[in-house]
Amino acid sequence: MLTDAQVVDVIDNADQNRFELRLSGDLVGILGYFAFADAPPGAGAGVGVVAARPPGPKGRGRQAPVVSFMHTVIVEDFGHRGLAALMVGRSLDLARGYGWKVRPVCTYVQRFVSAHPEYRDLVVPVEG
Repeated sequence: MLTDAQVVDVIDNADQNRFELRLSGDLVGILGYFAFADAPPGAGAGVGVVAARPPGPKGRGRQAPVVSFMHTVIVEDFGHRGLAALMVGRSLDLARGYGWKVRPVCTYVQRFVSAHPEYRDLVVPVEG
């Protein structure tokens, strides 16, 4: 169970193509995403602050970038505490702020979006 004293942050580590879940500074989870060729500059924005990446331009004829959420991993010692759901939700919030559309390749992300209709507008179907 999380305590009030623990600080939970989800940041975008664009250099590693992943969102990171940090619990009181310790890395306890990642959500890897597929880096697209024309990624907007900037990274490292926590959920409680303004995103460093500007939303992608979606002007006339320009579509939102599609980013594949590939896999979700939580360190075993921190499992069964709801941290994966917290990380996925905050990662989707960051994606929305960046102007991304999300392709949920990860089955955990697929189940999360099915259970949380407020994120369905971000989702594009997985091809295959």
